[in-house]
Amino acid sequence: MKDEELQKLVESISEEWFELSFNHAATFNSRLRTTGGRYLLRSHNLEFNKKHFDQFGMEELIGIIKHELCHYHLHLKRKGYKHEDQDFKKLLNQVGGSRYCQVVPGQRRIEDYKHLYECRDCMTKYKRKRKMDTAKYVCGRCRGRLRKIS
Repeated sequence: MKDEELQKLVESISEEWFELSFNHAATFNSRLRTTGGRYLLRSHNLEFNKKHFDQFGMEELIGIIKHELCHYHLHLKRKGYKHEDQDFKKLLNQVGGSRYCQVVPGQRRIEDYKHLYECRDCMTKYKRKRKMDTAKYVCGRCRGRLRKIS
């Protein structure tokens, strides 16, 4: 599917399910990794993850399009467009959009940890993805000094 076909699909879903026109751009964004799509607040454009369509098909893409169109139409009407707003939840339920998208295999990086620290007093171990300043931080259990193990 190309961007032109996606644009027509989004316009038709907007007309059919929301009875409102979609007057902005809908495109695929190859840089999206952890989400199926996104609504851009300033430009009002929609971006979609092509890998979701390739992996899971048209039904998954339509659910994501409905979800993003809920953000789009509610924001333009100045109603609650965020995930936690009741307006958003109600409209999403009415049109049958997907609340969450499936995970594309290999897209999300799952790192266990890179750095291991240990308290010098109570020997509690701390696994961290980011490096810590051992002069600034202390043990949360006993307030002892930390040292880097690996």
